[in-house]
Amino acid sequence: MTSVLYDVAGPRTRQRILVWSLVGSAVIVALLVVAALRLADNGQFEADKYTPFFEEPALWRGIARALRATLQAAAYALVLATILGVLLAVGRMSHSQWLRLPSIGVIEFFRGVPLLLLIFFFFLGFPLAFGVNLPALWALVFGLTLYNGAVIAEIIRAGVHALPLGQTEAALAIGLTRGQTMRSVLLPQAFRIMLPALISQLVVLLKDTSLGFVIGYVELLRYGQRAAEQLDNRIQLTVVVAAIYIVINLSLSRLATWIESRQRRVAAPGTHVEEVTEAVGRQG
Repeated sequence: MTSVLYDVAGPRTRQRILVWSLVGSAVIVALLVVAALRLADNGQFEADKYTPFFEEPALWRGIARALRATLQAAAYALVLATILGVLLAVGRMSHSQWLRLPSIGVIEFFRGVPLLLLIFFFFLGFPLAFGVNLPALWALVFGLTLYNGAVIAEIIRAGVHALPLGQTEAALAIGLTRGQTMRSVLLPQAFRIMLPALISQLVVLLKDTSLGFVIGYVELLRYGQRAAEQLDNRIQLTVVVAAIYIVINLSLSRLATWIESRQRRVAAPGTHVEEVTEAVGRQG
């Protein structure tokens, strides 16, 4: 029996898959046992490593403040990067070379520059160049904005190009200018298409806020390092910090999956015509 894309595994193949799966599982279990024994030998399972989580309310208050700082930097960067991404995407899709070429240059430059270098520039280079000292928060936010704005611009451009060409032709045929077509017809639909990708980029942006520790910004990772040095439970605090990141990013990933599943539903007939008609009504 065969499938369209592959041959269904026969009895011998299924047996080999089962054997190697058991072997792989045994190896993983053995590695976990060895790691647990090493941790036990180093005293990582002693009670004093875990009592701060139950007896130190200040620890959780500090984690909450650090988490708030992480989410604050991510929120500022997301808003600014989205605005920048829209402007760059529209500029790159413009028919004017005076807008398109500079937009392409900015996008390609900031996509190619390491994010850490941008953060260092705003924290160390910006004061030397302009005489303005930026707080660590805004040095981190501006670095995230430029890098993620360039990425979001490409996401938006892909969303617009994924729309049927008839959308643009119909809008132009009924008298809308290219700017009105972009604002009222293409971008609103493109945002719906690219929303899962934008949420996925938000996951990347949120994780990248951890780079703020290199400039002294006390976000979640930085606070975890400081607290671990004082409480001497680096592994335990690292696990807690990682668990917080995993919960937040997994929630965002689930949201992106849910939105993507909704986008896969078949559009009702006449949807594209209604989009253009509504745009004309708004312009009128």
